[in-house]
Amino acid sequence: MKQLPIYEKGRESLKRYYSIGEVAKMFEVSKSLVRFWENEFDFLKPHKNSKGDRRFTVQNIEQLNLIYELVKERGFTIEGARREIQRLQEWEKEKEEWIGRLGRVREGLRGLMEEE
Repeated sequence: MKQLPIYEKGRESLKRYYSIGEVAKMFEVSKSLVRFWENEFDFLKPHKNSKGDRRFTVQNIEQLNLIYELVKERGFTIEGARREIQRLQEWEKEKEEWIGRLGRVREGLRGLMEEE
């Protein structure tokens, strides 16, 4: 994944919102491409101010970084990137379920050890 310049100075220097121009510059793409990706990927929802200007959060930028990696670096089509992101989201959900199960097993084993 592309190393994001927002992290160069550490988390304490992060801004709350970034403009579309700043985001486009980070990824070295046009603003219109950022807007296109926003329309193509439902999970990417930047905030909009009262004038309708997009304001991207750090989470939005991380989402764009994933899109950038899939489309620009790994050569996925838009549809292929959508499927890969869905697969990754499903994997994250499954991983969380397994972590929960393993935590319960660990607690059960601790209980058995305490009984002895």
